[in-house]
Amino acid sequence: MSELRVKSTPRTKAKASARPGIKISAKPGAKPAAKSGTRAAPARRTKAPAQSSVGAGEQGGTSLRDVAYDAIKHQIITCAFKPGEYLNEAYVSAKLGIGRTPVHQALDRLMLEDMVEVIPRKGVIVKPVSLEEVMQIIEVRLINEPYGVRLTAERADDTDIAMLSDILGRAREWTAVRNVKEMMLLDREFHSVMARATRNTVLAEILRRLQERSLRFWFISLTAPDHHQEVLAEHDAILNAIRRRDADMAEAAIRDHIESFRRNVARYL
Repeated sequence: MSELRVKSTPRTKAKASARPGIKISAKPGAKPAAKSGTRAAPARRTKAPAQSSVGAGEQGGTSLRDVAYDAIKHQIITCAFKPGEYLNEAYVSAKLGIGRTPVHQALDRLMLEDMVEVIPRKGVIVKPVSLEEVMQIIEVRLINEPYGVRLTAERADDTDIAMLSDILGRAREWTAVRNVKEMMLLDREFHSVMARATRNTVLAEILRRLQERSLRFWFISLTAPDHHQEVLAEHDAILNAIRRRDADMAEAAIRDHIESFRRNVARYL
């Protein structure tokens, strides 16, 4: 089974996807509204940057269950399936072109990851997001990610550093055209490579799950003017510290990055 990928942007008329304006209620269960818009890529661009894989940073499975899991999770973390939205198995199966059995299995797995929940006598919904949830996620990130990036600074090899540098190069291209979906996927890939570079598989799995639970809030953090440029600068600072093998500098940089995320999310909740 081929790996599921995000639809490619046309080569000669690349358009940047506008950031969906997801409004989050502090009370669980509130259903946000989405807005959409477009912004044209600069006229001089003749080739869109390479797009990120839906499963970037993870090992792709070959079973229909894994394909369904990756596809549904991608719809959730990009807010195509909105917080609080009901997910009818027949509808999801038809939308993705995947049988109902693997869709059912994928939803069970996503329930264990707190991305969907079952409402008795009603069905499966995308788990609503709340101010309390995101602040709890940030608190746990501030405990785990600083330690993780210290290990990365000590243990990352030349291949890891080259991968991180390549990700930031692609992120600059997508940031220039404000393609929020691609920026989000590359942020996910950047953190995934850092987590693997700790050479601690248990910690890497904890960091992966924390990052993926944060992704639905990623769109909110970009609501602030020019915050997408701030994210790039913060990632540059983290990579620079890793290149220098400076664990203290890397820890300070990741803390600044997470605190910036906290400020921007809290401002728009």
